[in-house]
Amino acid sequence: MITVIHSARLVDDGRVQPDAWVAFADGLVRATGTGDSWRALRESAASAASLAQEVDAAGAYLTPGFIDIHGHGGGGVSFDDGAAAIQAARAVHRAHGTTRAVLSLVTAPLADLAPRVALIADLAATDPTILGSHLEGPFLDPGHKGAHTESLLRMPDAGEIARLIDAGGGTLRQVTLAPELPGALAATRQLVAAGTAVAVGHTNATADEAQAAFDAGATILTHAFNAMPGIHHRAPGPVVAAMRDARVTLELIADGVHVHPDVIALAFAGAPGRIALITDAMAAAGAPDGPYTLGGLAVTVSDGVARLDVDGAIAGSTLTQDAALRLVVAGGTALPDAVAALTRTPARAVGAEDRLGTLRQGAIGDAVLLDDDLQVIGVWVGGARD
Repeated sequence: MITVIHSARLVDDGRVQPDAWVAFADGLVRATGTGDSWRALRESAASAASLAQEVDAAGAYLTPGFIDIHGHGGGGVSFDDGAAAIQAARAVHRAHGTTRAVLSLVTAPLADLAPRVALIADLAATDPTILGSHLEGPFLDPGHKGAHTESLLRMPDAGEIARLIDAGGGTLRQVTLAPELPGALAATRQLVAAGTAVAVGHTNATADEAQAAFDAGATILTHAFNAMPGIHHRAPGPVVAAMRDARVTLELIADGVHVHPDVIALAFAGAPGRIALITDAMAAAGAPDGPYTLGGLAVTVSDGVARLDVDGAIAGSTLTQDAALRLVVAGGTALPDAVAALTRTPARAVGAEDRLGTLRQGAIGDAVLLDDDLQVIGVWVGGARD
């Protein structure tokens, strides 16, 4: 059975193609084209019944499905809270266009982290929209801990890292660490050898220390500008080191709170094709303001902004990726570049670019339909409407 979405403005491969169509079959993109050429699919089929669904996009934007490589939950629950919570939070973000996600876990004792990584591995085996896990800690700088419990932070340890890798069974996609910590570069090499992307973050690293991590194999900067030294004209810091290294993807939280829209535009200009728009969403994404808990820490969400009760530090976000798209485009970034930062770039950052992040023929049939205001009006996962 074939599903066709036609008469769309297709945003993919760095351009907007008007009057485009995409056909899905068996979970994949079967064919693409422009104009009325999609009708040949029906004519060449044995019967009209082979065409399961025709969707007239009426000029709406059609993009690949969004991919979030750094988010902690939504709908009132966190990814740390078990299988039912994971499914509930994923449903919230899928409705906003995030068809695939890496599930981020906050700092916790190893005795808790390893089973959580194993649970995500089990879920990923049956739910391909879950790409694996991301450990944001515990190997972080206490001075830039953000919403992580300081007493649980630790130095990288080869044995503990091996246990976490084993628990993931090949699904530990990303680990954030501070590269200036003793043993961090050896840990970076250990993780990269196991197929895990290493991210520099929650760090006091200088530009040279960040560069040493990139040379050791780190390829991501965790939520650029946040929980790290800023850019100074005599101390460029990890952000400039990442922007100058073509191997590195820079995560950005585009909610207008974590990073000013003008700085977001500067990052897009300074690292073209290497910005990944993440949510860093905590449980309050898609849920009301009020009290929450993040990694055992009390958080209050007011006007959609989450802050720790103890010191007022920002504690994740309530962002969804479609909202990030709207903010970035409103700030002057071209739509194809903003869409790439939600699709192709994050897929590449965690090694999932083979059939994700694009609507080319043969890719997985994940797609998002957006109106002129970039509001989500349709989501397809594996070729099926969600």
